[in-house]
Amino acid sequence: MKRLILIDGNALIHRAYHAVPPLKTEKGQLVNAVYGFISILFRAIQELKPDYLAVTFDLAGPTFRNLEYKEYKAKRIKQPQEFYDQIPLIKELIRSLEIPIYEKKGFEADDIIGTIIEKTKDKKIKKIIITSDLDMLQLVNKQTEIYTLKKGINDTAIYNLSVIKERYGLIPKQIISFKGLKGDPSDNIPGVPGIGEKTALQLIKEFGNLENLYKKLINSSLNQKLQSRLLEYKEQAFFSQYLVTIKRDVPINFKLTECNWGKFNRKKTNKLLETLGFKSLIKRLDMIK
Repeated sequence: MKRLILIDGNALIHRAYHAVPPLKTEKGQLVNAVYGFISILFRAIQELKPDYLAVTFDLAGPTFRNLEYKEYKAKRIKQPQEFYDQIPLIKELIRSLEIPIYEKKGFEADDIIGTIIEKTKDKKIKKIIITSDLDMLQLVNKQTEIYTLKKGINDTAIYNLSVIKERYGLIPKQIISFKGLKGDPSDNIPGVPGIGEKTALQLIKEFGNLENLYKKLINSSLNQKLQSRLLEYKEQAFFSQYLVTIKRDVPINFKLTECNWGKFNRKKTNKLLETLGFKSLIKRLDMIK
């Protein structure tokens, strides 16, 4: 079966920037995120041997989630300018490798990936999402896996249906109900106050999803205190579930044939890597067929 690799660009840039020590060009420009990102990309190509490759990015400005909930990701610390200055360099290298970039104003990279998964659901291709964001677990199915970075840029793990079942006791589509109850502090999504991971998992395992939980709540055997809390924050639970749900219908012009991997101008890419002082990456690129 042919393979399509989908890369969550922003997640990888953040991981690379914080995992790779400061690294500067001869002109003094910081390029640690560039080095880390391309290093992850080359490793993934060597390990996963894709037939198709695509990279997705967030664009500057509010998304539909920010417009509906202004506290969304409000507690995230803005990165220094030297972080953002590296993004155009990363995109230039991606384009030199003739890998298409997909992005859409008002949506996140997750939503673009979810849409590509949906658009290719009838094609007999294996899809592997490279990210450090476990919100993506909801997209896993028989043909889709997550290749995630556990720590740094070298410690990786694969999440498929069986691994998700083993870790959470859930199937992927139940992840959104689980997050609706538990919330997600990293994105400032509230969930139901006082309900942590353990209780949220127990509830979704018992009731299947948020809709069924509230349908059967009054006549359930749950203690009165928990029932009262769930009822008090019912609207917030469903809104949190909505916020964590990855879109699968973003209006993008996606063509699988544009993602064909392998044909690119090696001299052009090598020259860019040389300018940045990435001699070790030039050697690794030479090993990629």
